[in-house]
Amino acid sequence: MLAFLFSACKSGRNKNIIHIGMVDGWAEGVAMTYVAKAVMEEKGYHVVIQRATPDMILASMNNGDTDLYMDVWLPLTHGTKVAKFPNLQEIGTSYASARNGLVVPDYVQIDDIEQLNKHQMNFHNQIIGIEKGAGITRAIDQVIKEYKLNYKHINSSTVAMITELQNAIKEHRWIVVAGWKPHWMFGEMKLKFLNDPKKTLGSMEEIKIFARKGFNKDQPELASLFSRFRFDDTMMADLLAQMEKTRDKAATAGKWLAEHRSEIKTPN
Repeated sequence: MLAFLFSACKSGRNKNIIHIGMVDGWAEGVAMTYVAKAVMEEKGYHVVIQRATPDMILASMNNGDTDLYMDVWLPLTHGTKVAKFPNLQEIGTSYASARNGLVVPDYVQIDDIEQLNKHQMNFHNQIIGIEKGAGITRAIDQVIKEYKLNYKHINSSTVAMITELQNAIKEHRWIVVAGWKPHWMFGEMKLKFLNDPKKTLGSMEEIKIFARKGFNKDQPELASLFSRFRFDDTMMADLLAQMEKTRDKAATAGKWLAEHRSEIKTPN
């Protein structure tokens, strides 16, 4: 399967072709990937987006077949995943105030993870999660153990989780989900993170840009560019809102880039 998804050949590499990994459904990663694609295409590169799970992308990048991945969350979410692959290099921090956690609608009358067991029936003893391979999935499993929650972690997909959340809000039901920020859902819905007194989910995370070993040497211009690639809270919220509303991600990212070029430090 890896061979099928990642067929780029390490020998005789075409330096004008950039392979960039992306996880479909992860809003911030999709948005940043398409902005990065627009930046590189302006500079004459042909960009191939390779859609897969984080583990597959990191493994392919470790093998030298994928060049870039825009959505590595450190230190907690993807820390153990990145540690397994020695042939990766960090080249930049694109967003400095990311956060994972258990998220509820703002009308839910609890504020702390420790209160969940007192309201099991309201939540039907369920935490609605995302894909099993995601870093946040492992983190939520640890939260259930640390807090001794009598809850089942329901895993399906990011899209399914958001659909469940939207339906619950329409019906004013209590629901708790695995959530993260930045994400467009915080702009579209009134939500709050539950406090995590034990810091099982860590605190703030940084979203890092990683590359295959040797990328700095092979692509010094791009390595330098992405080392300066930055999104603040306002820019990220605006980008995510625009990307969520469109079907043409590439065109929307290109238009957004034209309006925000100086802010994210990407000279043309």
